[in-house]
Amino acid sequence: MTHPNPELYEPVDLCLPNGALNPAARGHSRRPLHRPNLRGWGRTKRWEYWGIITPTHVVGLTLSSLDYAAVHEIYVFDRGRKIERRFPFLVPFGRGVSLPDVRPPVVATARAGKLSLEFREETGGTRLTASAPGFSLDAFVEEAGDSLGVVVPWSDRLFQYTVKAPGRPARGTLRLDGETHPIPAGKSWAVLDRGRGRWPYHIVWNWAAGSGIVDGARIGLQLGAKWTEGTGATENALFVDGVMHYIPHEVEWRYDLERPDAPWTITGDRVEVTLTPFHVRKARTNLGVIGSEVTQAFGEWRGFMSDSHGARHRVDGLVGWAEQAENRW
Repeated sequence: MTHPNPELYEPVDLCLPNGALNPAARGHSRRPLHRPNLRGWGRTKRWEYWGIITPTHVVGLTLSSLDYAAVHEIYVFDRGRKIERRFPFLVPFGRGVSLPDVRPPVVATARAGKLSLEFREETGGTRLTASAPGFSLDAFVEEAGDSLGVVVPWSDRLFQYTVKAPGRPARGTLRLDGETHPIPAGKSWAVLDRGRGRWPYHIVWNWAAGSGIVDGARIGLQLGAKWTEGTGATENALFVDGVMHYIPHEVEWRYDLERPDAPWTITGDRVEVTLTPFHVRKARTNLGVIGSEVTQAFGEWRGFMSDSHGARHRVDGLVGWAEQAENRW
């Protein structure tokens, strides 16, 4: 029996010439093979998100086009001082943003007032540069092995192509309010979330990521829920020293949005992990047709995940996050 979400090995177009989902694009891959040749307007979403955790800071960089608006944000949390800063920018009709529908290398850029973002894929990794009033970042994120590319098909007209890549070593410099903070190599980690697709108007998702060194191995944790249910696809995977081990089964999340600083637990086939938060970010946007509510808990993971061969790998000490997001867009 053919699995509904097989592994793909050759480049493929995401869409047919009429804009519908290409049946041959259904599946998952360990490198970006899909050309996201999207057509149409109104339900089409494109974004690049990078999350970086250093010993001193958490940084989130969002560059997105939702057709009728470009929505960008720089988020910074000072782990020592327990202070967070947000630089959100919304630009009508997506002016000043470039998110090309190509296979890698990808160069994504945005300019909006005093905010600028550029994510440039280079040999060996991705250069991230960002600036806003009182903030600048210059970081290099190593390629470091496999990613998880997967197509989530709600129907032949509504579908999402996502690429997730946790556990990527990062280095560089962060400047905030005149102070310079290193992004030290070997102690800093980045996670990619790339999205291209045509979405339902209302959606809820869970996303978890973790990165670090455990028992001498570089481990990446990638788990999701809710938005993939019933599609035959998941975005669940374990990464060990850059090798992706896909988990084709849904996982169960247990958390309390009334107490998001309490542990978040995820269990399922080959998964038993818990995040203990050190900070919770809450963000809410209500701009008429566009609305979102995000609860994102940053913390450390404990537990285990099993690879494709059944070997258990501890995740104790991985840094990352678990979140619930609800969007109207």
